[in-house]
Amino acid sequence: MMGLAAIRWLLGKRAFTYKLSLQVKLVLSFVFVIFIPVVLFSWYTLNEESAKAMKELTKNNENVLAFEKINIENNVELMGWTGQLALSNREMNNYLQIEQTQDAAYVLHIKKDVVNNFQYFLFNNPRIANVRLFTDNQYVNEIWPVILQESRIQDKPWHDEVLKQSGLPRWEIQETVALTGVPSEPSSNEPFMTYLQEFKYADNKEHNGILEISMKLSDFFSRTFSSVQDTNSQLAVVDRSRQVFSLKTSPVFEQHSAEQLINRLELTSDTDYETVQFKVNGYSYLAFQSYIPSIDVHLINIVSLADTMKGINHSRIRYIVLISLLAAFLVLLSYSMQAIILRRLKALRESMQQIRRGNFNVELPPVTGTDEVGELGFHYRMLILKINELIQEQAARQAAGKEAELRALKNQIDSHFLFNTLENVKMLAEIEEQYLISDIMTSLGGMMRYSMEWKQDHVMLSDELQQVQNYVSIMNIRYDGRLDLRLSIAPECLKQESLKMSLQPAVENAIKHGMSRMHSSDGKLVIMISAFRRAEACVIEITDSGCGIPEEKLDLLNIMLRMDESAYRDARQLFVQNDKQDSNGIGLRNVDQRLVMSYGVEYGIQIESQEGSYTRIIMTLPHQLMGGE
Repeated sequence: MMGLAAIRWLLGKRAFTYKLSLQVKLVLSFVFVIFIPVVLFSWYTLNEESAKAMKELTKNNENVLAFEKINIENNVELMGWTGQLALSNREMNNYLQIEQTQDAAYVLHIKKDVVNNFQYFLFNNPRIANVRLFTDNQYVNEIWPVILQESRIQDKPWHDEVLKQSGLPRWEIQETVALTGVPSEPSSNEPFMTYLQEFKYADNKEHNGILEISMKLSDFFSRTFSSVQDTNSQLAVVDRSRQVFSLKTSPVFEQHSAEQLINRLELTSDTDYETVQFKVNGYSYLAFQSYIPSIDVHLINIVSLADTMKGINHSRIRYIVLISLLAAFLVLLSYSMQAIILRRLKALRESMQQIRRGNFNVELPPVTGTDEVGELGFHYRMLILKINELIQEQAARQAAGKEAELRALKNQIDSHFLFNTLENVKMLAEIEEQYLISDIMTSLGGMMRYSMEWKQDHVMLSDELQQVQNYVSIMNIRYDGRLDLRLSIAPECLKQESLKMSLQPAVENAIKHGMSRMHSSDGKLVIMISAFRRAEACVIEITDSGCGIPEEKLDLLNIMLRMDESAYRDARQLFVQNDKQDSNGIGLRNVDQRLVMSYGVEYGIQIESQEGSYTRIIMTLPHQLMGGE
């Protein structure tokens, strides 16, 4: 099976290449040798440049994310340190733990000497927006903006969540930290990052209050809200409720808002960097994200790939234009160079065409030069001269041969002597009542007379059928009468003109392969020869009841009937390697070639078969009767 497939592939390639002119083949080979490596190199270079650009883009934006994380860690540490400092002030702690109402002088003392110093010390870092202590001690007087009653924040959504932390800090992003009724509260509408912590004193294990430290979001995430950064990337912060905080005026969000882009991402819980590339309405983006568990937010760097992809596309177009120009230049150069070479070959071809038409007196073309084409022209000249010499010698030989033939005929044994001898043997067999031998002699004599008296190549179909009947009669001696020849000939086909000895090879083939793999129950091989007229053709079918031919092998046999001689030799070698039996159809191929030479390519032999059932040789001839009818 693999061998047959290889043969078909080989034949298909040959058929395609044979149709191309030599100049086209040379141009294609020249282009393939140079153009394809250039295309592959350009494709590799473009991919390398694209990969390098993406790698550099990734590295730069990961660095941006890393710097922002360092800045966040510093701010977390600063606010934590501020919280520890606020809760460790002894005089402030004593004031928050009073158990009775204090006079105004004491409260003023706390305001002047404790709270003011407390504020000055804590606010020495300008990034801290405010520090507030919310207490539930009803004896403590509020000293704005530091000491306030806890009742002011009990309606905040985060109040109960802070109490559930059991003293651990909780981070919240608030749209505003202003409290109702507090005149000194900041009026900024900018969001704040808030550090919240429940505090308890050592001698009082119950709840005392909540510490709040606030920092503007633009200070806490300084790089995220900075207006001085790459126009193709923008940092964004996503809190635990998936609310997005970022610089809304960033060029990255011109086509799609930050919320639209963030919603296309699946937020990671990994503290390392995770890179995701995605598209929104045809626009490409690259997202670098990292989770910061200490403040429970996701930090995401969104990068627009529009400029990067534009640069890659420009490089791709540039390479395509250069390759196209190079291809055009190579084709023109190859065509020009080969036109010079092929001009001389064209002159040789035209001369050969005239010689093929029988004009051996053609004027030889002036093909000069010392290269291969010039050498070919020289040898071609010598070949024509040699052919003319051989023609003259052959004419002389034919004349001498005729004379020798006449002399030889005088010394030949008369063919009638041989036929008379066979007739005498036949008569002796009949006298001895050896009728089988008599029949064999009759059939053998008929075959010999038919084959030896070759006066013309064309005979009537009835003569060919008689030859086949004699042949089958003789072969039945070998096969003990197991050959059953049946004829079904239309009357108008009996005088059909056919090539002499064209039916016997098909019958031989049927007997040889049919009897070698007999499958019928009675051991007989039925050979049916039928002839009928179809339009302007006469169709002769030789069908045997043998084992048939596999489909793959049948297709190959039909192809081998008409392939050229060199391809036929190659196919025949592969055929013999796959099928050890001598079943390469040489006899049928010879008959087909004789039919094509006599009547044209539309006539000849076709093989049909069904494995395990039958094999049929279909011979198509032009319908013409002997004698000019």
